[in-house]
Amino acid sequence: MKTTTLIKNIRIITPYEVLHNYGVIISDGKIKAIESEQSINVKSIEKTIDGKGQYLSPGFIDIHNHGNSGYDFMDATEEAIDKIGQYHLKNGVTSYLGTIITQSYEYMLRAAKNIADYKNKNNSASIVGIHLEGPFFSVDKKGAQPEEYIIEPYLDFVKDVINISGNKLKMVSLAPEKDGSTKIISFLKQNNITAAMAHSNATYDEAMNGINNGITVATHLYNGMRELNHREPGIIGASLNDDRVYCELIYDRIHLHDAAVKIALKMKGSDKIILVSDAMRAAGLKDDIYELGGQKVTVKNGAARLDNGNLAGSTLNIKTAVYNMVKYLNVPIHEAVKMASLNPAKAIGIDKHKGSIETDKDADLILIDDEFNITHIV
Repeated sequence: MKTTTLIKNIRIITPYEVLHNYGVIISDGKIKAIESEQSINVKSIEKTIDGKGQYLSPGFIDIHNHGNSGYDFMDATEEAIDKIGQYHLKNGVTSYLGTIITQSYEYMLRAAKNIADYKNKNNSASIVGIHLEGPFFSVDKKGAQPEEYIIEPYLDFVKDVINISGNKLKMVSLAPEKDGSTKIISFLKQNNITAAMAHSNATYDEAMNGINNGITVATHLYNGMRELNHREPGIIGASLNDDRVYCELIYDRIHLHDAAVKIALKMKGSDKIILVSDAMRAAGLKDDIYELGGQKVTVKNGAARLDNGNLAGSTLNIKTAVYNMVKYLNVPIHEAVKMASLNPAKAIGIDKHKGSIETDKDADLILIDDEFNITHIV
């Protein structure tokens, strides 16, 4: 039986502004109306949620995360996704992609099938697809991608993932300069799967070739890619300079200096930045020794590193990334939230249903207080 619910006494975060003195009416999991509180017909309302003056925000969408709470998608178990999704929801993420790291062919396919077979549950964020991060990378820029499993690009690998996961493959990150990558990028574009560039030593021209063939996302900009140089701008210069490209940022203030984030904001604007966590299984837990991609990871002061010093994912959550944007860079809250909701939804093609508070979209909504605590999941 459908229940019509009114959320009132709220500050509504839209992609363009914060609305005051409006209420949101939801029914059957959808946003039915956004109306001024004075004009709402309360007789049609069966349930009312008093927001107590807090922000009503669209749920966050994390398109790049490996795990949390001691679990990883490579565990390939139902329990792992249960726990990962519960942590996400607690921190305001209502939808996310499960990210598969570079591993053996069998191991990656097993993880993909586990995600594809998973049935979403009410007490958890919804896993809406797969982000295949690897295995077609540059060894020189491997970061925490296990070198022994990095291979040359071949299309049949991607087709095998699609065959085992159906329409759940939403995004593939690869190095565009590798032989065979262009063919994969074109195939992904034809099949409405987001192509991204990552762990790459691509020159500017090689990155632009990837973009011209269909790449639309730069995975964790600045990290795992050729450095910006005034004579060879590389993948960073191409990503910042081309309006077709969304740029992921891991804004934990460990992966990126604040000034680097400011540069990205000035170049891309709030419409083309995507906040991601790139979180690994240590997220939500204390400093200790963990694992990522079969490698030992030591977490100290929240920074996750391999023994060689390379950063190995993060312990970040999206709520904190949004908070950091507002607190440290004075980004307006509606712009910071857009980077964690509508922008990632657009990047993976689910924005018709998710990512913003608009009529007929899914009612994936959260209440946030002034201290940035998530107080209610609608």
